[in-house]
Amino acid sequence: EKAVNLKKDLAEMQEWMTQAEEEYLEKDFEYKSPEELENAVEEMKRAKEDVLQKEVRVKILKDNIKMLAAKVPSSGQDLATELNVVLENYQLLCNRIRGKCHTLEEVWSCWIELLQYLDLETAWLNNLEERVQMTENLPEKLDAVNDALESLESVLRHPADNRTQIRELGQTLIDGGILDDIISEKLEAFNARYEELSHLAVSRQIALEQQLQTMRETDHMLQVLQENLVELDRHLTSYLTDRVDAFQLPQEAQ
Repeated sequence: EKAVNLKKDLAEMQEWMTQAEEEYLEKDFEYKSPEELENAVEEMKRAKEDVLQKEVRVKILKDNIKMLAAKVPSSGQDLATELNVVLENYQLLCNRIRGKCHTLEEVWSCWIELLQYLDLETAWLNNLEERVQMTENLPEKLDAVNDALESLESVLRHPADNRTQIRELGQTLIDGGILDDIISEKLEAFNARYEELSHLAVSRQIALEQQLQTMRETDHMLQVLQENLVELDRHLTSYLTDRVDAFQLPQEAQ
């Protein structure tokens, strides 16, 4: 009777493993929204816990069959053979579910990381847009133009590492068919805004550099002119002081 019960327990265990494999490993999942992906991750975590909890039952079966084999070798031998098959299938099921759970957790982590990088780069784009707007309607002063240019250039020196991460993470998920529509839409919007603002910022940078160069050249010319006027004023003053007749002076002094 005990052998019959153990045989029944082994059959039930094998049936449960078959159902678990069909439910957790053979279903085709399509992750088209973050909610679907998150739900799948949570489901696989529960599946892993459920499967690992059966380890106690498997150990009890194993111990009982060993005890029976010690008492009734003939019955125990047949059960031991069936037990080995169940043990192999159980170990395989555990490994496959662990693997799938780990993969889904990695995918979810990849999605969260992508969102974090997008948030960082979006904040940078907002800052860039603000700096570009600050270059408009500047006062015609050398310091103001120079400060605006330096401020814009400091933002433009932003490293490209985050954008590289966004591209690689997004492509990895899209290649796996995971959230591909949502990610493609996000990347398209981000890249379009990045290209537009970067082009505008570089154009403003070039314009400010040209404006600054022109203002410096003008400032230099005015300085030279001022120095010449001071020198001319000194000569004229000396002529007046010496009561020199204008017709005795060089043409430019007259």
